[in-house]
Amino acid sequence: MTEDLGREAADPLCLPHEEAVRLLRDAPWRRLAVMGDSFAQGLGGPSEGYADIPWPERIAGALGAGRPDFQYLNTGVMGKRTRQVRAEQLDQVLAFRPDLVNVAVGGNDLFDAEPDLDAVEADLDAVYAALRAQGADIFVFTVTNVFDTIPELAEFRHRVDALNERIRAVAGRHQAVLIEMWDHPVRLRPALMSTDGIHFAMEGHAALAAEIVKALSRRLSQAGAESQVR
Repeated sequence: MTEDLGREAADPLCLPHEEAVRLLRDAPWRRLAVMGDSFAQGLGGPSEGYADIPWPERIAGALGAGRPDFQYLNTGVMGKRTRQVRAEQLDQVLAFRPDLVNVAVGGNDLFDAEPDLDAVEADLDAVYAALRAQGADIFVFTVTNVFDTIPELAEFRHRVDALNERIRAVAGRHQAVLIEMWDHPVRLRPALMSTDGIHFAMEGHAALAAEIVKALSRRLSQAGAESQVR
């Protein structure tokens, strides 16, 4: 039986696959890597009326459409902290020689009684520097503010806000594409979260993927405009 994806098709926060492919049609990237924790891994439960496709596979599908030479690597592992991602995943990603990378990590560091965000930022800086030295473009997203609708997570609000500030700082220093998800309207959706209460369900994955595609498309347009000026 064909899956009913009517809700996703009618969702203004989502992009049809065909539109995502169109927006990234002229993208130069042929080797996508995603690294980090469970958010990089793409964990999340189903959402009624939405394709059961995590956000990394949505991005890979849009970039790889019609490109037989496209390759995709995902090293994300649930529970990993930033120092572990640097130590255990960076060399593998560098060996893959990606030209576009997402780094999704930091949330697990917040479970410490006193999170060491200076260390998180230093590890992120080292990861980004190594990727940029090899010529890769980087995109990253901030963690979404779900705390107004999920009060049981409220104790993490200030920690997540502080982590986002570190993510923004590192992204700015390394000219990464930054996708702002903190105040994204999807945060108010009652069915946003999976049953584990931590990860987006597919409704959230679809909205996140749409924002990533639009941000990458804007980067392409800016690069094209700058090349014309030169």
